Amino acid sequence: MKRSVAGGVARSVDDRDGAPDAGGTIQIGIAVDIPEPWGGMLTRRRIEAGDPLAVPAHVTLLGPTEIPVPALPAVEEHLARVAATHLPFTLHLRGTGTFRPVTQVVFVAVAAGISECELLAAAINAAPELHREARFPYHPHVTVAQDVPPEVLDKAYEDLADFSALFEVEAFTLFSHSGATRWQPRRDFRLGG
Repeated sequence: MKRSVAGGVARSVDDRDGAPDAGGTIQIGIAVDIPEPWGGMLTRRRIEAGDPLAVPAHVTLLGPTEIPVPALPAVEEHLARVAATHLPFTLHLRGTGTFRPVTQVVFVAVAAGISECELLAAAINAAPELHREARFPYHPHVTVAQDVPPEVLDKAYEDLADFSALFEVEAFTLFSHSGATRWQPRRDFRLGG
């Protein structure tokens, strides 16, 4: 599922497999992909931890949100406006953290780019179709183990304690999930227009 925004062109992906009918709902999520070589390595670590939710490494900007299918064009227009008004930024991932004991999660921490992620997430969440009550305050991170035995969480925490990656974020991605397929990239939105 790793992609890059080639040549500055936002790419759309259609939902041929298991596409919902026009009157139904669709699950969407919005994230910043972690580029190679770090993305593949962090994804493999999550898979090796036995995490049942192992998806490609990312920083979530909007978690899974159900919207009516007819609202999708308005959501995409909103995301294009958000992307156009936010500049590319440097993201530095460094070290590990955990949300235990509240949730059984170990993550790679965002050391720089926190404010930029928070501003993007708030702007995205401002659309009426996307506003939802959050269970927890927004905290940008890259999950590397979740809902696995404590010793596996401990190992992920220790093994990645020295992890570091520094890269430019030039886009965020809208993902969709119709229930019949896994999360699929739908469209990339370049920052700064």
